[in-house]
Amino acid sequence: MNIVVCVKYVPDATADRQFESDNTVDRVGVDGLLSELDEYAVEQALQLKEKAGDDTEVTALCVGPEKAVDAVRKALQMGADKGIHVSDEAIAGSDYAATSLVLAKAVEKAGPVDLVMCGMASTDAAGSVVPAMLAERLGLPQVTLASVVESQGDQVRIKRDGDTATEVIGGTMPLVLSVTDQSGEARYPSFKGIMAAKKKPLETWSLSDLGVDAGEVGIGAAWTAVEETTARPPRTAGEIVKDEDGSGATALTEFLASKKFI
Repeated sequence: MNIVVCVKYVPDATADRQFESDNTVDRVGVDGLLSELDEYAVEQALQLKEKAGDDTEVTALCVGPEKAVDAVRKALQMGADKGIHVSDEAIAGSDYAATSLVLAKAVEKAGPVDLVMCGMASTDAAGSVVPAMLAERLGLPQVTLASVVESQGDQVRIKRDGDTATEVIGGTMPLVLSVTDQSGEARYPSFKGIMAAKKKPLETWSLSDLGVDAGEVGIGAAWTAVEETTARPPRTAGEIVKDEDGSGATALTEFLASKKFI
């Protein structure tokens, strides 16, 4: 079985994130890492491999700038067998549509693929639409937002937890599968895994390698655009309510009501 896991390199949420002059996210001048939600997809892919046996191969695929290779390396350290990094200056500023196009072409080049796995969303954009777009471009069925993943032969069955009910959905591979952060805690890379990752194959592809025209991607081809960004205002000092005369409860209630918290 051939499993491709799509992973994303995102700005560290604890860092001081900024926007470029064209209102795109600065992904070069800030520390980044493998999107936490994609770690769950890597984990589920590795569990499927452990169940299926040694004839299963897990490939980590990432589209992003030069530093995005760190996301692939993290997946390799966790246990993925090989990595693919698609890097091209023309990709900068791509939206969901263009990103799904590049991912689809990379998956096809890496194929034949039995299972394409994704996280439920990225921690920076949180769009949750790329798995569906990817399935459409690849002409594959999709089973998404899985909290539990089970497989037997070429069959995949998932549980999807909704607000009022849990659905059980099945599909036949090849297909696209996305998992939620309830699917199981992702493993930490062991020292052995970190050392082994250095010897695993890691390829870098450009748009020309995929047969994608530069005019189809990037900010110029984006279907959407951010027109304006505003820096987050500095935090203001909190208000201290002293309950010296028994009026503290009233003051607190009035404050909560003014903020529409109650």
